[in-house]
Amino acid sequence: MRQLLTLLGFVSALLMPSLAAAGGIILSVRAGDEVHEYTIAELRALGEVEVATSTIWTEGEQAFVGVPLKTLMNGLGVETGIVTASAVNDYAVEIPLTDTDGRAPIIAYERNGQTMSLRDKGPLWVIYPYDADPAYRTEETYSRSIWQLNRLSVQ
Repeated sequence: MRQLLTLLGFVSALLMPSLAAAGGIILSVRAGDEVHEYTIAELRALGEVEVATSTIWTEGEQAFVGVPLKTLMNGLGVETGIVTASAVNDYAVEIPLTDTDGRAPIIAYERNGQTMSLRDKGPLWVIYPYDADPAYRTEETYSRSIWQLNRLSVQ
């Protein structure tokens, strides 16, 4: 059974970039007993922002476009708690909502004007404006910058 689940995860990871390009669901959010699913268009409609910053994983300044995590959570009526952000490979990090504000972090779906493929750390990547404030250049913040994000869960 575990092998089947691993295979299904691998196949869905391969299909993720084409689903994003086709307007398919790229993010699932569990808040309490409810599950909400989003396409890129639906995430954009929440109010996109651009963050220009360098990262420790890329060369030079990058332009990221996405929706602030706080905006996404507020839209679901969630103001407190801990968000568990999980990637397609089941890697997960915790982001306390007390550590979010209107500008950081964002759930980025574009980098330098292009949607991000799975190979390019997409389709979604949690990004902070690292260059804007030394407080964003910490091991804790870097550890929360999960890429290949596909689901969130709020406790």
